[in-house]
Amino acid sequence: MASTAVSPTPTVEPAVPDFAHRRLILTAMCLALVMVVAGVSMLATSLPGLAADLGASQSSQQWIVDAYALTLAALLLPAGALGDRYGRRGALIAGVALFGGAAGLAANATSPGQLIALRAAMGIGAALLMPGTLSTITSVFPEEERAKAVGIWAGFATGGGTLGILASGALLEKFYWGSIFLVTAAIALVTLVAIIVVVPSTKSTEPVRFDPLGSLTSAIGIGLLVFGIIEGPDRGWSDPVTLIGLAAGALFIVGFVLVELRAKAPLLDPRLFAHHGFATGSASLFLQFFAMFAFFFVSLQYLQIVRGYGTLAAAVALLPMTVLIMPVAAVSGTLSERYGHRLVGGAGLAVSAVGFGAFATLRPDSNFGLFLIATLIIGAGAALAMTPATNAIIASLPRSKQGVASAVNDSARELGAAFGVAVLGSVFNVGYRHSIDAHLGGLPTGVANQAREAPAIAVRIAGHVPNGSALTTAAHDAFAAGMRDSVLFGMGLLLLGAFFVWVRGASRVEEVFEDELDTDLITERVA
Repeated sequence: MASTAVSPTPTVEPAVPDFAHRRLILTAMCLALVMVVAGVSMLATSLPGLAADLGASQSSQQWIVDAYALTLAALLLPAGALGDRYGRRGALIAGVALFGGAAGLAANATSPGQLIALRAAMGIGAALLMPGTLSTITSVFPEEERAKAVGIWAGFATGGGTLGILASGALLEKFYWGSIFLVTAAIALVTLVAIIVVVPSTKSTEPVRFDPLGSLTSAIGIGLLVFGIIEGPDRGWSDPVTLIGLAAGALFIVGFVLVELRAKAPLLDPRLFAHHGFATGSASLFLQFFAMFAFFFVSLQYLQIVRGYGTLAAAVALLPMTVLIMPVAAVSGTLSERYGHRLVGGAGLAVSAVGFGAFATLRPDSNFGLFLIATLIIGAGAALAMTPATNAIIASLPRSKQGVASAVNDSARELGAAFGVAVLGSVFNVGYRHSIDAHLGGLPTGVANQAREAPAIAVRIAGHVPNGSALTTAAHDAFAAGMRDSVLFGMGLLLLGAFFVWVRGASRVEEVFEDELDTDLITERVA
């Protein structure tokens, strides 16, 4: 996509930073971005040990992961508006301070409930922090450097999850799970200093009004939907609490759309999704993070619980995927400029789907070569799709709407992560419990109930019951069954996403800008 595809938000700046200063700003923003993205994935390595120490069920583990991703996703748009109105530098500083402070407290959590609450606080901080990273980059980089800078940002967004997994795996080899949060707090402190020292103050020159009703309805709707999805396997899908959560969540989302259609200053105007680039880019990012973070959730547990890897070995097993992601993400931007988001972005989703299909063939005794091939295919597809999707969103809106574009870009990612862990985690739970139930008949009721809670708990208690090896084998087989179901579900969604991008995406750069005129007309009609 042409360099004009990433026009900056109108900003108030003291001066245009020089070349060296711009590089420092990009470094600080990528550090902040990796910290936020890794916040979703960093616990994946520690879930087996954490579950055993805190007595966390499989649904509690999902909430520990999703409390962060959910608050981050639900608050990104209103938090982005705060930054646009009062200054992004101030939002960055407040966000990283809250994020780091909550992380430090989380290191000493003594129950799943405490950890869930502190993870939610980290999500609030991340919501204040994340929108400003991309907006600041597009504001300070000149036109000829902007596309490359966004490509670097997208590469770190893609690889940040696996970098977090690698760092947490190394820590857990010698320290307890709380060390992850202590190191995160230390990195937050370094990031805070970097923002204070090198990041200039920018904000929108246009009036930015708040949309409290839109913010409230969207946050409640997203929260209720995720609640129903996560609690369904535990309570039962016909349980009144589950049904009320799902139905009420859907109603609030519908209410959000109706509110935004009538609002004078909507948090997110639904009409913008009539733009091909905006719609396909958002859908692509949502599905990429939906699949990727659900993949982290199950793959690391597979390596540790089923294959017996240590935390560092499990993290290193994903390192080749990370090494592949960074250069492919940087090249994919150039490819999409030449061939269009339709071809390159759709191909990336399809490649990831092929990787998921390969991953679904893994069994408890599968060799590492098959795991490696599957992860490399998944990583290549994600990297190929990421930058074109980001640029499609940024390019689809005019200069005055870049704050909205950045916030929607981030929201699509984090909503994808939250719903991916919730949906595919629930599919995994259903498959695991359906399989393990057939092997619990001769066990005491208390032992059987614990084994149903989570694979990590089943393997831990197997060492304390007669014929424990049989329970271990059953837990491993049940894990593989649940993993296969969840991965195949994700593969199907990725293929649907690829088809959508191929049908609706722009095939030429010129189409993006022709379509942008339609967006301007839509915006004028709303006004």
